[in-house]
Amino acid sequence: MEKFFSISQTAKLANMTTETLRHYDRIGLVKPHEIDKMTRYRYYTTDEIVKLNTINALRSMKLPLNEIKSILELNDISKIINFLKQAETNLEDNIAELLNAKARIQRAKQFYESKASNSIKKENFILQDLPERVILLAKDLDTPTVSNLWNYHRHFYSQLNDSQKDSFTFEDLAGIYETNGQRHLFAVCTRYTKADGLIALPKGKYLCTECDENNHNEILDKLVNIAQNDYSTTPNFIVHIIILTGILQWKYQLQILIK
Repeated sequence: MEKFFSISQTAKLANMTTETLRHYDRIGLVKPHEIDKMTRYRYYTTDEIVKLNTINALRSMKLPLNEIKSILELNDISKIINFLKQAETNLEDNIAELLNAKARIQRAKQFYESKASNSIKKENFILQDLPERVILLAKDLDTPTVSNLWNYHRHFYSQLNDSQKDSFTFEDLAGIYETNGQRHLFAVCTRYTKADGLIALPKGKYLCTECDENNHNEILDKLVNIAQNDYSTTPNFIVHIIILTGILQWKYQLQILIK
């Protein structure tokens, strides 16, 4: 005795929705084995479920429904078998291509994971004895850019009055002074007189490390944690020395006073 399945049971067995089954019925792709005249309920048999699973397989090959319908309507069994053999071959080729792509992605992932691991290993947190440095804070510059690093010292001379300018000279060096959540670009003075924005960075041991623009905040957080956990130091200020590595590129040496 033939077994019948409701539309919801068939949808579950064929891994599709009941609306898809109704759509296939409307376009004549797969019709139910019978429809109850009183309730209008659709009922399917194993034959329709096999056909639905075949459609799923053909759909995975990106074939349109009208082409799938033509294939299913073929009366020549040998043509159907040949088509399915070719479909199987094409699917195996696609699987091989996907596996190859997956292998390439895995190799690329391993490369970048290794690079990230090596990057962490190369982070050097060292103590340096640094002399006192007198710096002049910029009034309106807080972030290094290609524009403001070009002819850098003119920004600092422009904020001095005429009587002060002859008393100032600067090192060929740029940096950021950070304190209380605020940052200012600075220039290191080699000669100076009293002026607004002048600060003396104390002589002492500084915990230092290098970073670039991409990992700046991440490395800074690590540096602060090491200062707090290993040296019981909560920094009052942080120095970011800007190290030019090219015309349009730079990195930083971060410095925290330990003692």
